[in-house]
Amino acid sequence: MPTPRLRRPASRADLAAIHAIYMHPEVVPFLGHDPAPLEEFEPVFTGLLETGAFFVALRDGIVRGFYRVNRQKGRSRHVAALETLAVAPQEHGSGFARAMIDEAIELMRAEGILRVELMVEADNPRGIAFYRKLGFEQEGRLRNAYRRAHQPEYVDELLLARWLG
Repeated sequence: MPTPRLRRPASRADLAAIHAIYMHPEVVPFLGHDPAPLEEFEPVFTGLLETGAFFVALRDGIVRGFYRVNRQKGRSRHVAALETLAVAPQEHGSGFARAMIDEAIELMRAEGILRVELMVEADNPRGIAFYRKLGFEQEGRLRNAYRRAHQPEYVDELLLARWLG
């Protein structure tokens, strides 16, 4: 019997669950938008849904994580970026994040993707260590690429990638 998938396409019904994870104090510093109430976050969420490549990952029928797959076109169609990726803090250390990423990579590989890229903030040692355990290697640094509203300084972002071929 096949293993049930963790992921499914996100839907409008997932707005509150995604907002709760996204805006959690342990998560929001490492995603692309500053803290915002649900009403202000809704256009961001709508934009993610409209990509057709935004997924939620479930445990016990509850949204526990999410990510977007941004596949390149043309000569780079073998490349995809994992973006807007987060897991509920209560799942940290449970193996859920690894299972979610492993499944995402398996599904991307089945679609012909050979290279997976992602960005991680240089001040996120936990995230960096996690991605390295999954086989991602640092390939670049974007200096002063990221700034949180409540901090005066800019943060570097690191480009990590994993070759699947």
